[in-house]
Amino acid sequence: MFLTLGTIGTPERPATDLGFLLHKHPDNAQAFSTSYGTAHVFYPEADARRCTAALLLEVDAVALVRRGKAKGRGGAPDAALAQYVNDRPYAASSLLAVALGNVFSTALRGVCHARPERAAEPLPLRVEVPALPARGGPDLVRNLFEPLGWTVTAEPVALDAEFPEWGDSRYVRLVLESRTLTLAEALRHLYVLLPVLDDAKHYWVAPDEVDKLLRAGEGWLPGHPEQKLIVSRYLSRRWSLTRQAMERLELVRLAEADDSEVEQIDNAVAQETETEEKPAPLAVLRREAILDALRRSAATRVLDLGCGQGQLVQALLKDPSFTEIVGVDVSMRALTIASRRLGLDRMGERQAARVQLFQGSLAYTDKRLKGYDAAVLSEVVEHVDPPRLSALEYAVFGSARPRTVLVTTPNVEYNVRWETLPAGRPRHGDHRFEWTREEFRAWAGAVAGRHGYDVEFGPVGADDPEVGPPTQMAVFTLVAKEAKAA
Repeated sequence: MFLTLGTIGTPERPATDLGFLLHKHPDNAQAFSTSYGTAHVFYPEADARRCTAALLLEVDAVALVRRGKAKGRGGAPDAALAQYVNDRPYAASSLLAVALGNVFSTALRGVCHARPERAAEPLPLRVEVPALPARGGPDLVRNLFEPLGWTVTAEPVALDAEFPEWGDSRYVRLVLESRTLTLAEALRHLYVLLPVLDDAKHYWVAPDEVDKLLRAGEGWLPGHPEQKLIVSRYLSRRWSLTRQAMERLELVRLAEADDSEVEQIDNAVAQETETEEKPAPLAVLRREAILDALRRSAATRVLDLGCGQGQLVQALLKDPSFTEIVGVDVSMRALTIASRRLGLDRMGERQAARVQLFQGSLAYTDKRLKGYDAAVLSEVVEHVDPPRLSALEYAVFGSARPRTVLVTTPNVEYNVRWETLPAGRPRHGDHRFEWTREEFRAWAGAVAGRHGYDVEFGPVGADDPEVGPPTQMAVFTLVAKEAKAA
């Protein structure tokens, strides 16, 4: 594997900073012992404008077989022979990812005390893997890497160049290029996706592999369109581990959707009496703004559409003026968490009569949503693919038609104020888009016009004079004649 950093920068920021970021000096060729052989790190080129680091894994076939037998994987004679006769020494298999994790462990964490500013900023990167097993072919390679910001070249390798009629092998020559990723992000992508493409892990998949996957996938795996395939293949299709990983990724998605900490949601499952102790300030401000708007509308029967873990439902229950509260979400996992957070199974009869949770998709009309005073779409629309927004619009404004609809969504202009958010990146991996204030007003105005609503806008959080508030809110009110007809 060859990792190249090329710059157009100044002498104060040379390409040889790659040596600091990888914690491997460009002037030295180094060797590291691994469980499966020796990993070599060397630099074919290193100057101020271009620096390439190479990672070469020299696989010890005998050690590989011994470890397989020690884990009880010797199997039948054919299987034993396959452990000796395979492609491990010649292709960038899952073992290369293990070596990458061992040799570049500090770089994977994004730690570089000598050049901390370089470790935190996007770099012009090029990764080349001459022979990569790709079960799924070039299309799958592109499906895995392109959503992460890579420009992908995946060229199939012929079975035999002298006999083209034999077709292509399952190997590709892979070249990845990006100017939007940090080095740590790039290494984490490779650490996870090389074994996924290999789809034949040659080491024991223990339960701690789930932790490794989630650590390396932080920030990108929860929203990846091929998430299920990635998780299943990385964990060698072990059903129990795959289910565990998917459940934890769902917790991450729910936390991101509400700007909360994963631990808060996880505790809500493990401890059914858990309450919100340290919510994120913006999440609190958003719920307060929603509650204030609902009280001003005099709503008593409220829908929380996309209720997630149920924090808004919980806040509504604390106010006796809301006599009927319904939480709706497409995820049964989310509804289970919400139920445990609310303690529905221990709730008194009078309180239980005020609240219900049910599964539903906002992409379809649902007669259960009709007849309510107000509906809330809090941090929901940005998780919907743009082509499906019209379906959501009709289901809520055209079919359900509550008197009041509240919509909150991130203000993308404010993203420049988040110091830890790379330029051009959405706040969360599952966001399909993030609107400017003008774009949000245009969408909301068009929706209101089509369905007979008036709409007003307000900030949530401090309203920055240059970029606006972190969250923007629209309050739709059904006009008098439409409300009478409804």
